[in-house]
Amino acid sequence: MTMRIKRFADFEMALKIKNPDYIKTPRDYQRNWLLNRTMNEFSYDVIAMDRLASRFVTGSDVQNIEDRTQAELADLDIMEDWQIPIMKAMAEKVSCQGGHILEIGFGRGIGSDLIQKCGVDEHTIIECNDSIVRRFHDWKRNYPGRKIHIQHGLWQDVLPNLDMFDGVFFHTYPLKESDHVEQIGNSITFAEHFFEHAAAHLRKGGVFTYLSNEIDSLSRQHQRLLLRHFESIELSLVDSLNMPDNVKDQWWSDSMVVVKVVK
Repeated sequence: MTMRIKRFADFEMALKIKNPDYIKTPRDYQRNWLLNRTMNEFSYDVIAMDRLASRFVTGSDVQNIEDRTQAELADLDIMEDWQIPIMKAMAEKVSCQGGHILEIGFGRGIGSDLIQKCGVDEHTIIECNDSIVRRFHDWKRNYPGRKIHIQHGLWQDVLPNLDMFDGVFFHTYPLKESDHVEQIGNSITFAEHFFEHAAAHLRKGGVFTYLSNEIDSLSRQHQRLLLRHFESIELSLVDSLNMPDNVKDQWWSDSMVVVKVVK
């Protein structure tokens, strides 16, 4: 059995490895290096979480999520305004090469506006909600002559029939309780289930971006998931977010990492 313990004034952590062949390296000092690095990294993360926790707002009570596939939603039920600076940074990253951009989820049309302001050549939007599709048709009148298309349906049904894109912008939300549990509660980031689909529909060198659900960095698990499908990762931080104390989203910190990944 191998044991590692790290003690601090406010907490202590222990790692007990019962299987002697677990994390087996050619030499013992290589294994020790891996274990020590893991312990140091985790303890540093705990210390960082203590610092970040002081910046959290209270948030609203978590409610059961009704099926929102066809729900009539108010603007702030779709997206709260504190997200707009993040959306702007995402739009700039996904549109940096121009070309044909795929957007998953029209919502209030804010992301679509920001993408259009970046001067892309073509813009395809997938949206499943009937009432929001009606919003899209009203919104599109602001951009006469632009190549903007709507694909009405769930992305799971629509995307397999679409071609390749130069950028993919993913900004949507769980549609029902089971999605919330699986894609938020049991995932490193909500967009995790979409990574492979984004990669499959990006041209070589194409850009993918999404709400990262990361406060000030990108975890190793998150990086490993991305590098299964993409060649490079670029990070930037959007901070000083104007978070309302009773924010409805399950996000309580005043910053978020914006991710640009390249196929």
